[in-house]
Amino acid sequence: MLIGKLMRGGIRTKSLYVGSMGGLAACKRGECDIAGVHLLDPASGEYNRPLLTAGLSLVPGYGRMQGLVHRCADPRFDGRSLEEAVAAACNDAESVMVNRNAGSGTRILIDKLLGTRRPPGYGVQTKSHNAVAAAIAQGRADWGVAIDTVAAQYGLGFIPLQQERYDFVVPTERLARPSVKAFCALLNDSKIRDELRALGFRID
Repeated sequence: MLIGKLMRGGIRTKSLYVGSMGGLAACKRGECDIAGVHLLDPASGEYNRPLLTAGLSLVPGYGRMQGLVHRCADPRFDGRSLEEAVAAACNDAESVMVNRNAGSGTRILIDKLLGTRRPPGYGVQTKSHNAVAAAIAQGRADWGVAIDTVAAQYGLGFIPLQQERYDFVVPTERLARPSVKAFCALLNDSKIRDELRALGFRID
């Protein structure tokens, strides 16, 4: 939605899905203007800010909920707690998951959730929440982890896992670029913030 508004405002954009770790690394190398990140610092329990290094700035974004996504009325998941649903999925050889790419913030949550378990489909990696939801909705997989707003768009069931912060990292020297300033202005626009709330994101 944000990128679409930039493009309609005459700003050319190029978006690559490389995961939060990949985006942060690209910022450090000066290879991008903005990187969306949701990386939990285990030492502090805070998202994103503790991972900044010299030459990087944090642009506050929004909150969102990650969770286990499944087709509605699937008895392996419907009405179960997160722990019960994961156990049911991992103990059913016919229950296939769809994973996220290594280096993404969601993959970090998945690996923490699964521990040493490697259910069927663990090796199938996708690069976006939409790809996870599409695989489940189309019956190519039975479950995965994605954000609640995407699950709702696809009419899928959702079991909450973790509330997180999705912020944006910018090389400090690029904050004055017109395109970056336009993006930051969108995030601070009251009407845009209302649109994000309507989509289900948490705005402080």
